[in-house]
Amino acid sequence: MSDVEAEVVPAEVEADVDDSAHESEDALGAPSVAAALEALLLLADEPMGVMELAAAVRQQPDVVESELRRLSVEYAEQQRGFDLREVAGGWRFYTRAECSGVVERFVLDGQQARLTQASLETLAVIAYRQPITRGRVSAVRGVNVDGVIRTLLGRGLIAEAGTDGESGAHLYVTTSHFLERMGLSSLDELPPLAEHLPDLSDLEDVLGTIDVSD
Repeated sequence: MSDVEAEVVPAEVEADVDDSAHESEDALGAPSVAAALEALLLLADEPMGVMELAAAVRQQPDVVESELRRLSVEYAEQQRGFDLREVAGGWRFYTRAECSGVVERFVLDGQQARLTQASLETLAVIAYRQPITRGRVSAVRGVNVDGVIRTLLGRGLIAEAGTDGESGAHLYVTTSHFLERMGLSSLDELPPLAEHLPDLSDLEDVLGTIDVSD
């Protein structure tokens, strides 16, 4: 019986293979097509189409679509906390339906947290000077209030009420939910305002925790 000789691959050939692999990874900008797709989809605010993803990862559309479907099945089989779904002509990550309990608890707990000092001050300015634009609120407080405005809108304490005739900027007013949390029947019952805004500690005590279920 004759011996079978193992094929010997020259070192320079092995080096060429390694170089090709590195060049492929460098061109992709990620360790693999799957990793590249995951990275892009994590950044997406809306579903991304196959053609858009294919252009971004420099792959053929059929390769990208096949990889997306494979990942979607893989996440489902592994019972991950998220799904990769095809919706509205594109693909996007979503939290898994079976995890809705913990997601809902986290969101509601965050909504019930006490308002920050910045939120209380901004809410007081709007309550006493409404309707008022975001820019004017910022001028009164001396700081940018974009994030605070979003928080107050999300908690239903303020709402948009048309636009300013001169600047076209959105106007903000307090809501019925604000009156309810303050224990007021109308804005006329707000404490009188002299040169300064009312004591913010009193306002915080009245508002307490904002329960979105009310």
